[in-house]
Amino acid sequence: MEFREISDEQWKFIKPRLPPQPITGRKRADDRKVINGILFVLITGCRWGDMPVIYGSRATAWRRLKWWSE
Repeated sequence: MEFREISDEQWKFIKPRLPPQPITGRKRADDRKVINGILFVLITGCRWGDMPVIYGSRATAWRRLKWWSE
C-alpha cells in the first residue's frame, strides 16, 4: 500500500483532538511528524527500526502510538 503524509486539511482536523502540550517539562516531539511516522509503519508494514528518520525518533513514535491507543 502506498503511504502519503497527512495533508494540511487532515492536520487541521486532527490537531485539535490531540492531548495538549504539557506546561512543564521537556517540549514534546512534533505531533505531525510522529503521526506521519506511525502511519508510515502501519501502512507499509515495515518494522519500527525501518521508519525513516525524517519522522523523528522511532522510539517516540512507538511510545506515542501506545499512549494514544490506551
